[in-house]
Amino acid sequence: MEAWFITLVSFCVCFLIRAIFSLHSSPTKASGKAIITTPPGPSHISIITRLLWLRKSFTELEPTLRTFHAKYGPIITLRIGASPAIFIADGALAHRALVHNGSLFSDRPEAPATAAILSSNRRNISSASYGATWRTLRRNLASEMLHHSRVRSFSGIRKCVLNSLLTRLKSASESIHSVRVIDHLRHAMFCLLVFMCFGERLDEGKVRDIARVERQLLLRLGSFNILNFWPSVTRVLYRKKWLEMLRLRKEQEDVLLPLIRARKQKQKQAKESGLNDDHDDVVSYVDTLLDLQLPEEKRELNEGELVTLCNEFLNAGTDTTSTALQWIMANLVKYPHVQERVVEEIKQVVGEKKEREVKEEELHKLGYLKAVVLEGLRRHPPGHFVLPHAVTEDVVLKDYLVPKNGTVNFMVAEMGLDPKVWEDPLAFKPERFLNDEGFDITGTKEIKMMPFGAGRRICPGYNLALLHLEYFVANLVLNFEWKVPQGGDVDLSEKKEFTVVMKNALQTFRIGQNGPYRVRNGPFRTPKSRTKTTPRTTHSEIRTARSGTHPERPVLPSERPVLPPERPVLLSRTARSPSGTARSPSFL
Repeated sequence: MEAWFITLVSFCVCFLIRAIFSLHSSPTKASGKAIITTPPGPSHISIITRLLWLRKSFTELEPTLRTFHAKYGPIITLRIGASPAIFIADGALAHRALVHNGSLFSDRPEAPATAAILSSNRRNISSASYGATWRTLRRNLASEMLHHSRVRSFSGIRKCVLNSLLTRLKSASESIHSVRVIDHLRHAMFCLLVFMCFGERLDEGKVRDIARVERQLLLRLGSFNILNFWPSVTRVLYRKKWLEMLRLRKEQEDVLLPLIRARKQKQKQAKESGLNDDHDDVVSYVDTLLDLQLPEEKRELNEGELVTLCNEFLNAGTDTTSTALQWIMANLVKYPHVQERVVEEIKQVVGEKKEREVKEEELHKLGYLKAVVLEGLRRHPPGHFVLPHAVTEDVVLKDYLVPKNGTVNFMVAEMGLDPKVWEDPLAFKPERFLNDEGFDITGTKEIKMMPFGAGRRICPGYNLALLHLEYFVANLVLNFEWKVPQGGDVDLSEKKEFTVVMKNALQTFRIGQNGPYRVRNGPFRTPKSRTKTTPRTTHSEIRTARSGTHPERPVLPSERPVLPPERPVLLSRTARSPSGTARSPSFL
């Protein structure tokens, strides 16, 4: 171990000496031309600065970046890795880079050691370099799974998942135990994506197995970053962490590969029997990958690459959508006048009918609902950064040099809160999108916000994500009245998991008609003006509340809310653990 320590110290000294000389060196002029430098940023000392940045978590990095942007401007440089990392927080600059110079800014940085393993050496859409392989994978997803006719073919399973979600929320009212709303939303989205991926209705146990291996790897990704710093060294110093990452990947393969092989066998049997795809209920994502040819290598995808692509499909459509859905619902609870306007619009379009469902073909008539979804994505984008881009050659952007192979990051959350673009940016005002008819979420004309990215690397599934958000928001508010308890509030604080989630998630409690039922968060304030007799509750409701340290007690009849005849009431408030910190995330 002493030899390793001496070697490490020697490397540090060499890099330090080199950094000191580089600080005193100055750029030279070429042929009398003006010097073009990289964007401004804090000073750095090579390896030392890199180590300091690697110690910072995502939560610590974003506030630091805001400070630097306030000091240096909308485009800055940090020396985090081997190449300079450039951060852009301005929509106009992002548009110039991603749209006007799209071909130059469409590559991805070289994959670090851990990402190379987990992405099968960049054989997925999100991390593949800009070239023939990326085009083949993206074209397959866009034409085979995201085409409007194929999306419509999954409308039946969407309705089934919606009914299951509504049933689960109602069933939660039959238990005295608290239930986190995000768990129901994530489970619903995951079930939908699992069916789209594998084309089979799996039993609950199998779905939970898939969710477990996906989620545990997803939540551990950040802890593996340290392994990318001198992998040859960290493989020895952090051997247990390396083994943990490989174990999680192996568990993922053990769960997903049987499903992929079963689908492959089913396709083989269909071909041998002379049946075509029309005899199948649906065409799944796995089906589209089995015969896909990688153009540069002239071969089919191997099993590891199939697992990687299925993993990408499941994660891209589950966590981001369920996170955005909870943020939107939280704002509808916090601002009841917005929720009521959504409900009134739905009633005008749908009318009074026995089946309480907003159908997919009716969504295009709901302009205010669309504005609510857009405002939710602007105010609370699930990802505060898009995946990093890389430039293929030296580029000048706003009189600054973006060097070849430099990493370019776009700060999505900052663009959505830019006061130069958005009036009163911290407020939740869906009306701003009603006044901006034809708002372009893709950023083709201009970039005001970019929750799905922009340019050639824009998320290919953004239309599907918008469909899911509109469909589930509309039906959740149509079937339940979401309200905060008397004296309560909704906490919109954030924390980072795979996406940026609510620090204190919405949580449900039972209040029933037969009482007494106990509420763990302690007393709620009783409304000052109440009639002497409260109508008898005709069904169970769900109360969402903070869990605190107050003693348990029965819910008094006078505290039971009066329910409107048409929609059950979901009393909603964010929940804290007894210590005041956020609850640990569950895998569903």
